[in-house]
Amino acid sequence: MDGITFKIYNSVNALPSLWDTVAQKNVFLQTPYLSVLEKSAPLNMECFYIGIFEHSNLIGVSLAQYLDLNKLESFGERDKCIKTLIRNFVFKNFASHTLFLGNNMITGQNGYSFSKEIDFECISEILLQTSNEIITYFKQKGVKIHLVSFKDFYENCSVELKKHRFNQVYEFSTQPNMIFYLKKEWKSAEDYSNALSKKYRDQYKRAHKKFDGIIVKNMSFEEVKLHENTIYELYHHVAKNAPFNTFFLAKNHFSTLKEQCGNRFQIFGYFLNGKLVGFHTLLLNDKTLETYFLGYDETIQKENMLYLNMLYNMTTYGIENGFDRIIFGRTALEIKSSVGGTPVHMSGFIFHTNKLINRFMDPIFKKLEPTLQWQQRHPFK
Repeated sequence: MDGITFKIYNSVNALPSLWDTVAQKNVFLQTPYLSVLEKSAPLNMECFYIGIFEHSNLIGVSLAQYLDLNKLESFGERDKCIKTLIRNFVFKNFASHTLFLGNNMITGQNGYSFSKEIDFECISEILLQTSNEIITYFKQKGVKIHLVSFKDFYENCSVELKKHRFNQVYEFSTQPNMIFYLKKEWKSAEDYSNALSKKYRDQYKRAHKKFDGIIVKNMSFEEVKLHENTIYELYHHVAKNAPFNTFFLAKNHFSTLKEQCGNRFQIFGYFLNGKLVGFHTLLLNDKTLETYFLGYDETIQKENMLYLNMLYNMTTYGIENGFDRIIFGRTALEIKSSVGGTPVHMSGFIFHTNKLINRFMDPIFKKLEPTLQWQQRHPFK
């Protein structure tokens, strides 16, 4: 790490002037999005922005997030099984202060960006040194960090990291990231539906029939502000019923995002008889379309196949606007694969600051992670 240093910032205003130039390949590391985190992060989250320098030149940027799980109203209310109760107890007592290197709010490799080629030995060194410095920062404030997690690496990167300092850190993988690679020859929704096999074209038509009467609107900042409370209620209903949560968004998150990111953040409202019954959000990240949070009214969702129609609408948006791929993220794997998403293996690294607990990371993690049964669908001819 000759001549390589890093500096940790607590405020977006303090970041070096070239920050966005270095972060230009990733919207989630650029200052408009980081400002959103600063102004409307989940209530139990604190963000740190890391500048990486070669001599005095900024060559890399990174993000870390501290989560205090004690401030959480619930970890998720969907599963009431004994495994969930045990997991919640363990998290409250042994992992309530967690540090993430990367972005815990989205799926994908969004933890760092460099303006030049950096070897993985150097990257692994920076990540571990950064985490140690933040652990020390909290220690001085009287807070003991329990868990440190390095989040979401594609396989080629995790393999390289393990050749260096990360060979001592426990590697884990949870559900795959569902990514839809869009075909270059598709120019319209019709091209997409024509590529589907009969069974899935029938599903596509049936979903569209059920959608009758719902109007989809690309919402402006003013409209997001107007419907802010309903948007939050719809989001909160879905989030609360997820199998597991480490945060809940702030109420002003979506309006702040629209204000800061403008057209790079799209929020689509679904209206039935003038009433907002659902929404989904997208972030435009170079040639990648990132799906962000969504929400819906449960009664409408079942009757009108709202969620499936949202996935089709995201697909149409991706095709019509020339994106290469759509990141659908984790959860609801089967339905996402029925639209065209394919599972991409991602892993993370994690350690506990208690050396004894850390030695048993493998059996502990496997006991807490729910086993997932799902069938991949193959919708194309």
